[in-house]
Amino acid sequence: MTVLPNNLVFRSITGPEELELFNRLPYVQNDELADDLARGRRRPSWMWMALDGDRLLARLSWWCRPQDDAPFLLDLIDVDDSAHDVDRCAVAEQLLRTANAALFPDGVPVAQGTPPPEFLRFVPADWRADESTRRMVEDRVRAVERSGAVPLVERLRYEWFAGYPVPRPSDRLRFRGIESTEDILGLMARALDGTLDAHDRLDLQERSAEEVAAANFADEFANYDTPRTWWRVATLPDGEPVGFVIPARNAYHPIIAYIAVLPEHRGHGYIDDLLAEGTRVLAEEGVPNIRAATDVGNVPMAKAFERAGYDTISAVVNLTWEK
Repeated sequence: MTVLPNNLVFRSITGPEELELFNRLPYVQNDELADDLARGRRRPSWMWMALDGDRLLARLSWWCRPQDDAPFLLDLIDVDDSAHDVDRCAVAEQLLRTANAALFPDGVPVAQGTPPPEFLRFVPADWRADESTRRMVEDRVRAVERSGAVPLVERLRYEWFAGYPVPRPSDRLRFRGIESTEDILGLMARALDGTLDAHDRLDLQERSAEEVAAANFADEFANYDTPRTWWRVATLPDGEPVGFVIPARNAYHPIIAYIAVLPEHRGHGYIDDLLAEGTRVLAEEGVPNIRAATDVGNVPMAKAFERAGYDTISAVVNLTWEK
């Protein structure tokens, strides 16, 4: 087996005109790439290929949110799984190292010296059950690990479709809108106590709950252009907050962006009421579908999605570079 062909070329795409070449390797996101480029969520200099003559052996791409000036995620690394004459992991690893060196010559993506953007990969929910699928996922993960990344978390993705029964909250709770940014920030900070979310747990190692909540809000929720009147706070009949749910729409789909029960009210099944209310809000807006996700380790949330009639559509493998 040849580890790396002698004439292997690593380079970024020249522009949208090379998307057909870039998309020769199949992946669930291929249909989104043209729009991502047009809207600035991807840039040609962030989309790299490993070429053996006219043969595409590997590719990668970073992605960003509208408010970002630098890559936010490394969300696409692919290799040609039919290429048995080369070390596919070695090709993907070298592609990542070459692209990193070109894009981040100082070794970091931004001036503040933060680690490289997190890596994620959409995979089948049962990807370990099939040998060929497992090998495909492990090849890509191994290439990223060889560049210094470590596993962070695996998540499950869910989807509800219009036409499915709309879950209804029980009569145990009342729902109100948010009163102010300070109102939702306070609830978000309280909900971080005992959180099962791996990203939040990692952030809480270095920052207070109030700081993590503020950063989460500024990085994501403050940037949604859907109405904040969709956001709902659940209370007991006497007005005491129990939790909250943030229905919204990101750049691709209507979503349940955030859902949480406050620590003192956990264990009573209120998560079902919150999810039902968030689903109802979006369903009444006439959305065709609703996406959501949770960590594999967050079993209560996963079971709530299943009870509410959400389908499990895939898993997501996340790796990160240690600070």
